Amino acid sequence: MKAAPARPDVVPFIAAWSGEQRHTRRVVYSGRGGIAFVDEAPEDRDQFGVLWNGRALAQGAGRPRYGEVHPERQRVAMQYLMCQVCGRPADRDRNGGVLFVVEDNRGDWNGWPENLMTTHPPLCLPCAGKAVEQCPHLVDSSVALRVRNSEVCAVYGRIWSSSAFGHPVRTANKEVVAYGTAAARWVLAGQLVRSLHGCTRVDLQRELARSR
Repeated sequence: MKAAPARPDVVPFIAAWSGEQRHTRRVVYSGRGGIAFVDEAPEDRDQFGVLWNGRALAQGAGRPRYGEVHPERQRVAMQYLMCQVCGRPADRDRNGGVLFVVEDNRGDWNGWPENLMTTHPPLCLPCAGKAVEQCPHLVDSSVALRVRNSEVCAVYGRIWSSSAFGHPVRTANKEVVAYGTAAARWVLAGQLVRSLHGCTRVDLQRELARSR
């Protein structure tokens, strides 16, 4: 029988805390099409014009919400390839391969994980060792990758739709939405997505031993 995952002994950088309340903002139609906040500010959108969900920034306040991702910290970690656990730069090998650890879904398509799209930021080596022991998404089945190239390509968030009532309606759907598509005007983003290219599967335990 497989051992139960270890109790987390560190709070991931991207995890939300109970003291970081979600922002409640009125969503209206945008003059550019899609959705906007009624009191929108420039910082509510990213460089591609996508509207982002807001949450207070108070890391360490209250209790950790291990199952919830803080939108801004996840976005920063993905944008700048920072470790999702400690917030420091992710590990790179001598060939420039950034370390990602993902769920093992190699049966999804031929050539997996090439072109995989993920919301999971990369890791440094010490934190990768902890992640595969303690993260519920990785403890049962995971694969460590060295990724030579990756690009920010999409967001994951709640989809809104038009209605006959004079205001947009939030749907039940959360989806990955590519930048530059019509749907990108109708999503309230919560996580940034990268596509992974030039992927090489590696033995994480061997990588850890080599670094000691």
